[in-house]
Parts: sequence; structure tokens; C-alpha cells
Amino acid sequence: MGRVALVTGASRGIGRACAVALAAGGNSVGVCFGHDEEGASKTAEAVGAAGGQALVVQADVADPAAVGAAFDTVESELGRVELLVANAGITRDGLFMRMTDDQWGTVLRTNLDGAFHAIRRAAPGMLRSRFGRIVTVGSVVGLSGAGGQANYAAAKAGLIGLTRAVARELGSRNVTANLVAPGPITTAMTDALSEDRRQEMSSLVPLGRFGTPEEVASVVAFLCSDAAGYVSGAIIPVDGGMGMGH
Repeated sequence: MGRVALVTGASRGIGRACAVALAAGGNSVGVCFGHDEEGASKTAEAVGAAGGQALVVQADVADPAAVGAAFDTVESELGRVELLVANAGITRDGLFMRMTDDQWGTVLRTNLDGAFHAIRRAAPGMLRSRFGRIVTVGSVVGLSGAGGQANYAAAKAGLIGLTRAVARELGSRNVTANLVAPGPITTAMTDALSEDRRQEMSSLVPLGRFGTPEEVASVVAFLCSDAAGYVSGAIIPVDGGMGMGH
């Protein structure tokens, strides 16, 4: 029997791939977007093509009221959310000593606070169901750090602590929480990099290439499945070996 999933940041890239992978597993999907409505509509079409039912909802995940309203809509139309993929994220890169308060705060509010808002809203329903799968999308940068990304690295590192605290608090009710830590993935974000920078990043990956959103999504889909019922509090790298040793 399919369940109801909600994926934040689902208008493109990893979020879209996760929505499609969950749909292919027989689940209905709330496609949550912040600004890219056209992209979210394309994700919904892809979900439909994969055999799933999609519902597009908008929310700035940094706003807890907006997150609550998105959940309300999904739950009224599709049913109780039992699978949550907290994927929404942004970058505002800059050297640490020149980083503005806005660059710092905007990234933390979206990437870390946004996951907190979504998990907090999803948890009561999961506890009532005595079933839940929470997957946060972190980054290899949250483990290793990265020059020019102090804000992003801090937010992704914070997701580790958040995810593991949730895993401990909710585990007795059959709710799991895990973090997927992608390395360099081919998305619009990395497409904007210079060719030299992409080659430099690829050289740091033992497999010698960028990953695909679908490779991340396949791991997320597993973590959301019944088969992953005994996996919780884990950090699972999908990084071609880049983060070995962290």
C-alpha cells in the first residue's frame, strides 16, 4: 500500500528525483516548492509519469506558518504525511571574513530551520500512525567543511545533530530519521560553476565524476521504504568516495 510523502525543494535537481523515485514506489507525493512554480509543475508531471499522484504546494520553509499550511493542504487532499524528505536548500557563498549577516542568516534559516519546521510539523502524524520515515538532505561539506561556504557547511552540519536527535526521540514509535550526504551532484547549482571548478571538484572524487540526482534519490527512496525499518540515525554518503575518513 502506498503512503503519502512530502518533499521540500522539489522543483528540480535532487528534490525532483526524490519525488519521482518515491512515486515509482507507489507513493503519493506532495511537491513542495519555494519559488519555482514552473519547475514544481514539471516535477508533478514526472511524478504522474512514474505512476504516482502529485499535489503541488508552495511554502517558504523558513516560515513555520507556511510549512504548516503546506502540510494541511497535502493532508487534506492526499492523507497523513508519513514520508518526509527535507531537501530544500540554498547557497549564498562568500569568504568567511567578508560574509554578511544576511548571507549567513538566509542560508541557516532555509537549510537548517526549514528542516526543523518540516520535521516538527510531520512528527505528530507519524507518531499517531506509529510509522514514519524522515530523510534530511545534508552534504559532504557538512562533514569536511569548504572554503567560501561557512554558512552552508554550518547548516548541513547542524542537520546531522537535528536528524540524530529526532531519531532518538521518535524511534520508540517506529519513526526513523536519517541523513543523506551527497557529494558533487549534477544539478543547476553545479552547472553554474566554471568548467575549471567542476574539473577540480571531480578530481577530489575517487570515482572521478559528479553523481546524478537519481543516484541520491535511490538511496532516499530506500530509507523511506519498509525495508529500511532498522536504519535510523545514520549518515549515508552518496559522494563517490569523496568523504571517506570523515
